[in-house]
Amino acid sequence: MDKKDFNENDHQENGVTPEDEQNAGTSTAASPDVFEGAGSSHEANPVPVMNKVDGGNSAPPKGPRPSRQGMGWMIVSAVLAVALVIVLIYPPFQKADNDTTVASVNGEKITEKDLYNELKKTAGEDNLKSIVQSMISERLIDQEAEKAKVTVTDADIEEELKKITDRLGGEEALNNALSQSGMTLANLKEQIPSQVKLRKILTPQIKVTDEDIQNYFNENKESLGNKEEVRASHILVQTKEEADAIYKQLKDGADFAELAKTKSGDTGSASKGGDLGFFANDGSMVAEFANAAFKMKVGEISEPVKSDYGYHIIKVTDHKDAHEATLAEKKEEIRETLISDKVQEKSSTWLQDLMSKSKIKNTLTDKAEASAAPAASASPAASAAPSASAAAAK
Repeated sequence: MDKKDFNENDHQENGVTPEDEQNAGTSTAASPDVFEGAGSSHEANPVPVMNKVDGGNSAPPKGPRPSRQGMGWMIVSAVLAVALVIVLIYPPFQKADNDTTVASVNGEKITEKDLYNELKKTAGEDNLKSIVQSMISERLIDQEAEKAKVTVTDADIEEELKKITDRLGGEEALNNALSQSGMTLANLKEQIPSQVKLRKILTPQIKVTDEDIQNYFNENKESLGNKEEVRASHILVQTKEEADAIYKQLKDGADFAELAKTKSGDTGSASKGGDLGFFANDGSMVAEFANAAFKMKVGEISEPVKSDYGYHIIKVTDHKDAHEATLAEKKEEIRETLISDKVQEKSSTWLQDLMSKSKIKNTLTDKAEASAAPAASASPAASAAPSASAAAAK
């Protein structure tokens, strides 16, 4: 069982809130939502091993904490992540060779065809306004990058992807976060260039001092280090008799992984030969299981261990010692995290200021305001009432 899926029966899925949609409407790059806001899309495993009190969360990533900018911008929000079904829908506004302008940025047009192509990659019709606003923001960033002669290479994209992966705790954590947000790795890579441009534009305006780095290290020293971890596989069955029989087969030379695939009731890990990956003895696993695993040597197979979920036969396959982080080894990682945070803080006001100086026409917003105006003035008596009240007050 993959430990990120251990307790999804108890994990409450989070939908997209109105606040998410509002944030998405500001900018794909400048007003991101974070991974935590995305509801899980995984199917719950029938036999949890993760401790119930943990809520199903895995241990935090090793390294600087994933900042809002560092880990969240690329997911943007569930609104803009994907609604892949849109590809199967024939939208009412789609027409062949439709070049009707829905917005313009400094004279550069965004057409309905552009909008639909973006829509197919991102979200449904209900979020058109948010998507157009995000497209406007991206065009502005592109235009400013061109003025500043800022470019994004394939190497930049791969480097940024590596940073994202490291901050989240590895490829497994990245894939899990992408899956929860309904995104693919290709979707993520499409989001990266705008962020890299924004970072390159704003970073020269940002200063991170050695004192800032030291303070961050002092505040986060424990989480920057690594706890002792073991990697283990298990075979889970419901009765002592079954467990004893399997244990005897193993002692007689049977292959652990093959028995796990055919005998284990933990469907999440059985297909992987029972492999659970690395974990710490920090409450993320049920106590009986973790306590037994951390007393074992690499290569050792346990006798049946009883827990609330049945009987586990455990095999420890690897071990990592605890490691206390030092400032010297974490300094550059922390600097990158602080720069990312400061870029995030600065980007919102920077983009708003840029919008105020640009010639932007958003016909979707204009239409919405125009349709709302008659409703507001439909009743002359109502509109006259405040004046009458004011006169009476005088």
